[in-house]
Amino acid sequence: MEAVWYLVVASMLTAWAVLDGFDFGAGVVHHAVARSESERARVLAAIGPVWDGNEVWLVASGGVFVFAFPHAYAAAMSGMYLPMMMVLWLLVFRGVAIELRGQVDDPLWRAGWDTTFALASTVLAFVAGVALGNVVRGVPVDEHGWFHIDLFAGSGGHAGAIDAYTALVGLLAVVVLAAHGATFVAWKTTDAMAARSVAVARRAWMLAAALAVAATWMTARVRPGLFEALGHRPWLWALPVIAVGSPVVALRALRPDAAAGRGEPRALRAFLASSAFVASLLLLTAGTLYPVLLPSTLSPAFDLDAHGTASGAQGLATGLAWWGPAMALAILYFVNLFRSMRGKVATGDGGH
Repeated sequence: MEAVWYLVVASMLTAWAVLDGFDFGAGVVHHAVARSESERARVLAAIGPVWDGNEVWLVASGGVFVFAFPHAYAAAMSGMYLPMMMVLWLLVFRGVAIELRGQVDDPLWRAGWDTTFALASTVLAFVAGVALGNVVRGVPVDEHGWFHIDLFAGSGGHAGAIDAYTALVGLLAVVVLAAHGATFVAWKTTDAMAARSVAVARRAWMLAAALAVAATWMTARVRPGLFEALGHRPWLWALPVIAVGSPVVALRALRPDAAAGRGEPRALRAFLASSAFVASLLLLTAGTLYPVLLPSTLSPAFDLDAHGTASGAQGLATGLAWWGPAMALAILYFVNLFRSMRGKVATGDGGH
């Protein structure tokens, strides 16, 4: 039962990264792909019907995490309290920027909130990557199952949440989500804006591929055990193939003639490949870490794993009986939402 809930938490966090990731990415590339007030409104119109629903996956993942693995959740939230507060405030600023930019018909007002939206989205992507880097690298969990980690390395040689490795993973997250968001905008827009989004997405994907190679090399140095685990888990072997192949598919689909409304099927193919890349990386990380939720840098004996931090078996079984129908309804809702909002965002959409 613990393995099932480990998969549930990993899958829900992956769904959040894929869905909220493209509107984070749209914020990262906001000023690069949109050059005018009308174009910036089109970017927001493209994510407007879905961005707040996408963020619900983060809330739902947190709820499932605290239900299934309460001690691991408590240790993670208390040990990285400052980064978590930063995430909450950035989410607030981002949502406020989206909602308030059109409330006053003034260019300076809109420009200020557009900048807030872009900055908050970029920092959020970086912080999410740093958090993933900490999970892979490990944190100083002690024999009591608790830890504290500062934002940066402190005196005495104690590692911080941000070091060379986690900063690289954070940068990789920013670039990957920028490519993901630009690919989404290219799919949802037409004309010069779509062509500009295609160009930004292609450059971001090439940079993301280079950073992914560097991050893989550093991961092999920081956590070589992950690659050993991958070698003994053949059910994961398809994920590295998807991770390597999906950027190639995205780049082929994002040829310049896919812009200007002539290549919607190829733009959709690029977005699906982008989603596959994000999902494969996260599921591969979770699969190689299993059953560990938070590795300890002090001793493997102090790792917080799914078996030692899970709720009672009866509670997990009862929760699974409720989770299944609830998730089915959520998936049906999102399928209907994306189906009803299909098509391009035309000029003039997303007004004030």
